[in-house]
Amino acid sequence: MDMRVQAVIALMDSSFHEELSAEELAQAVNLSASYLAHLFKAETGVSLFQYLKSLRMRKAKELMETTFLSVKQIRNRVGVRDKCHFARDFKKTYGLTPAQYKEHHLRGLIPKAESSSK
Repeated sequence: MDMRVQAVIALMDSSFHEELSAEELAQAVNLSASYLAHLFKAETGVSLFQYLKSLRMRKAKELMETTFLSVKQIRNRVGVRDKCHFARDFKKTYGLTPAQYKEHHLRGLIPKAESSSK
């Protein structure tokens, strides 16, 4: 994988909770935003922001499984400000709303293999 794409992924992994613009990410690896977008998609198969959204959903799921934080606290920790977008994106990814997922996990209704495989 291109080292610049790897650097951007590392930056997103360490700063997923912050608002990251394509320009900031591109500047970090000395590329234009449009070239980075093209290169990132070619290397990973997804856009910068699809990757970031997926990363945030994985981190939110992890927090639901390992903490007793509220859904609102988790949403804020992963850098999603809009609760409707968060609920929609989480449900699209995991099949349940964040509140439903958290409740199912707490009750042991989500088998360990399923909760860690998505």
